[in-house]
Amino acid sequence: MTRVTVYNILLSGIVGSTAYGLAHEDSDVDRLGVFAAPTESLHGLHGPKESHVSTAPDRTLHEAAKWCRLALGGNPTVTELVWLPDELYEVRTPLGDELIDIRGTLLSARRVRDAYLGYATQQFRKLQNRIAADETGTPSRRRSAKHARHLKRLCHQGFELYATGRLTIRVEDPESYHRFGEEVAADPSAALPLLRHYESAFDRTRSVLPDQPDEGAAEAWLRRVRAHFYQPEVPVHAPEALTEAG
Repeated sequence: MTRVTVYNILLSGIVGSTAYGLAHEDSDVDRLGVFAAPTESLHGLHGPKESHVSTAPDRTLHEAAKWCRLALGGNPTVTELVWLPDELYEVRTPLGDELIDIRGTLLSARRVRDAYLGYATQQFRKLQNRIAADETGTPSRRRSAKHARHLKRLCHQGFELYATGRLTIRVEDPESYHRFGEEVAADPSAALPLLRHYESAFDRTRSVLPDQPDEGAAEAWLRRVRAHFYQPEVPVHAPEALTEAG
C-alpha cells in the first residue's frame, strides 16, 4: 500500500463509534480531518486531489473547499468534526478553531433534516436488504446491528441539531443502542417505528435553524485559508515589455 503524506492539516480528530461511545473491542478507530491544498496548486489545469482516504489507520481527509461544500449540505459525517469534545481532537490549528467558531452558520433546517433522515433511511434500506439476502446467504448479524445503531443515532442527533442548533456527539445510554441493534438484527422491521417517530417529530417541530446556511461565513473562512497558504512562484525570467510602433 502506498502511503501519502498530507500537509497543511487544519483540523483532525477521532470520529465514528469511538466518539459516539458505541465502540466494542474489535471496532476500528476512525479519524476525519480537513486540510488546505497549497493555493498555487489551485491555479493549474488539474487541481489537487480533494480527498485522501487511508486504512491502518482509518483516516479520511477532505480539502477545505470540499469540506465546506459537504458541511453546507448538512452532511452528518463531516458535520461532526466541528462538534467533537476537545479531547478527541488530534490536530487543532488557529484556522481549524475558526472553523469550529463558525459551525453554527453552516447549518440550515431543510438540509439538516434531509441529510440526517436521508442517511437514516439508507441504513433502514440496508437492513431491509438483509431479508432479501437471506435466500442466498445471510449477512453478518453484527453488521446489521451496526446499521441499526447508526440509524438510531442519526435520527437522534439529527433531530437534536434541527431542534436546538447543537450537536452532542457522545450518545446517552449507549447500552440502549446496543440493545436496539440486536433487536433489529433479529427483525429488521423493528427499526421502522423509530424511523417513523422521528419523521413525525421533524414534521411537527419548528427548527431554530435558518432556511439557508450562511455561505458567506464559509466563503470568508476559505479565503483566509487560501491567503494563508499562498506562496507565489517567482518566475525565472521576468517577462519583457511589448512595445508597439506608433
